Amino acid sequence: MRLGSHIEAAIGGPLPLRVRAWDGSETGPKDAPTVVVRSRRALRRLLWQPGELGLAQAYITGELDFEGDLAEGLRILWRTVREGGLHPPRLGARGWGRAAATALRLGVVGPRPTPPASQARLRGQLHSRTRDRAAISHHYDLSNAFYALLLDETMAYSCGYWTGEGPGYGPADAQRDKLELICRKLGLGPGARLLDIGCGWGSLTLYAAEQHKVRVTAVTLAAEQAAYVRE
Repeated sequence: MRLGSHIEAAIGGPLPLRVRAWDGSETGPKDAPTVVVRSRRALRRLLWQPGELGLAQAYITGELDFEGDLAEGLRILWRTVREGGLHPPRLGARGWGRAAATALRLGVVGPRPTPPASQARLRGQLHSRTRDRAAISHHYDLSNAFYALLLDETMAYSCGYWTGEGPGYGPADAQRDKLELICRKLGLGPGARLLDIGCGWGSLTLYAAEQHKVRVTAVTLAAEQAAYVRE
């Protein structure tokens, strides 16, 4: 399959995953998870938006799919990158010319694909108050019920601090241990004051107030988060 050889040339090494193109042809290790390129549009999107964002957009729109264990596929990919198995070439003028000719032959050259309907449409100056507020609202105001499906009972939206290995020790315990570690490092105690900027769903705010009797002022731009903490 020509697409496979083109991909290998672009990434500078053998394919760590199997790839199936829109015409049904396949290449790559037979026992590896399979990346399914359903449309030339996926490659066009990556031409316009190389990297993680382009991949995410292609996946969300269904132009790119995955068969098999997604987590294992990502582990294989990151391991290959970490071990130096991929060496993308540095292209000169002639190399870019060949790349453009290849893109034309594959039929992937065209106007920039529109972003997925679910992607935020942000306007205004970068990091202005209005733009940042809109970005925060788009991400966090999906609903507290939605995030409750993903998070544990602490509603902490960051990594935990794992201090136990027993079968009864879980993510919520690791989150509480993290919050306790933060409070200890800050030397918080009764009567202390804490400003929690970007408080999320108030995991640190509530823990510091309830467990260490701290007076906390919490700040968030997300209306849903603010309502959750006030409850």
